[in-house]
Amino acid sequence: MTPRLSAVGQTLRDRLGAQRIVDDPTELETYACDGLANIRVRPGLVVLAENAADVAAAVGACADAGVPFVARGSGTGLSGGALPHAEGVLIVTARMRKIVAVDPDDGCAVVQPGVINLDVTRAAAPYGLHYAPDPSSQQICSIGGNVAENSGGAHCLKYGFTAHHVTGCSVVTPDGEQVRLGGRAAEYPGYDLLGAFIGSEGTLGITTEVTVRLTRDAESVRTLLAGFESTDDAGAAVSAIIGDGVVPAAIEMMDALAIEAAEAAVGCGYPAGAGAVLVVEIDGPLAEVEHTFAAVQEHCRACGAFEIRVAADDNERTLIWRGRKSAFAAVGRISPNYIVQDGVIPRTALPEVLRAMTELSAASGVRVANVFHAGDGNLHPLVLFDGRVEGAEERAEEVSGAILDLCIAHGGSITGEHGVGVDKAKHMPRMFTDDDLDTMQLVRCAFDPAGICNPGKVFPTPRLCGEVPRVHHAEETTPAEIF
Repeated sequence: MTPRLSAVGQTLRDRLGAQRIVDDPTELETYACDGLANIRVRPGLVVLAENAADVAAAVGACADAGVPFVARGSGTGLSGGALPHAEGVLIVTARMRKIVAVDPDDGCAVVQPGVINLDVTRAAAPYGLHYAPDPSSQQICSIGGNVAENSGGAHCLKYGFTAHHVTGCSVVTPDGEQVRLGGRAAEYPGYDLLGAFIGSEGTLGITTEVTVRLTRDAESVRTLLAGFESTDDAGAAVSAIIGDGVVPAAIEMMDALAIEAAEAAVGCGYPAGAGAVLVVEIDGPLAEVEHTFAAVQEHCRACGAFEIRVAADDNERTLIWRGRKSAFAAVGRISPNYIVQDGVIPRTALPEVLRAMTELSAASGVRVANVFHAGDGNLHPLVLFDGRVEGAEERAEEVSGAILDLCIAHGGSITGEHGVGVDKAKHMPRMFTDDDLDTMQLVRCAFDPAGICNPGKVFPTPRLCGEVPRVHHAEETTPAEIF
């Protein structure tokens, strides 16, 4: 432990008590990674925060000493966004699990960052309300992490991402100051600092309280499962449904390998022999849902669906979703190791990109299972490998990177909802120019001039804020170019 970190540790023991500080090397190993488990860094020190004052004290001590710090919620992130710093402090907000208020009249709730996503909906359910963003990990992921990554989920096609459902955040800035961004109202004047903060992957500060918008439960919800012979047929059905003006609450696709994994894990009973299945959910007013649901079934049949199952009640609806919700973890049943990739393409490019991924898998000998949000082209390829085989992980990484290249080549993005973190920082120059990245870093430096807040994430080449992003000579620079 460095002298500066040791001093920070002593300061925080004195202020917060030794019980909130973890410095035992064995216990620290527990926090060495988030959901991206193949990259591990043991933190120098862990603070178990229980309130906003704890977070402010920890950040303030780090700022005074120039020690880096990283925030962590439930640790379910898949891009290494909460990967600790070996000579820094990991500030864990998992103990901040209080639902401060549920206000059905204003349709909002105020929660601490460690509150589990699904618990917000459970608290709102008695009022006929729910929290719409629903990542697959919603039973364990926390709201603070959702804010950092701008998380989505199966129903983001219709209801949007976290940014569309958060109206305010209390934040500890990188110098330890406690500020408020936004509030309970939908809009505030001035620069959209809340918008900049949401999705910033913990690089602009740490949220200590979040005001979320609650959504009224739909009058009617209908869910179906459709089996197709191929992903091409299923992709054509997706395009037909969306092209008809239908906006499903969710439309999810799984290919044969993902179905095999789900069957092995939870016995979901999906159509035998299916090369792909779609889970389609329609919600809204009863009459509208009945009309739209019939149209969806017609589109599925016209595109070759050989079996369509309609959920008769909530139990059957849960059974249909069971296979999809378990898919990521289920892949462990058919492969000892796998990489969860995350990329976005235009929806119309789905058939072409899926065929290219199949060819890529065949040529490399690396199996790829596909589970994704088909309606908005948010892919989640699962690249399978056996870490015990020499070179297998490296080959899987190459295939994983090639999939992102496919996304970019088809006008897409290297991430839809998992973030950049450390995992994809090296891919950022494939999407953005040096000037783009320099401008993004200037935004980061405005919040964190010392560069101590979650360093090493998002950008491929970390830069001190005192440095000029690019070499500009004064005689070449116009006033408009001076930031």
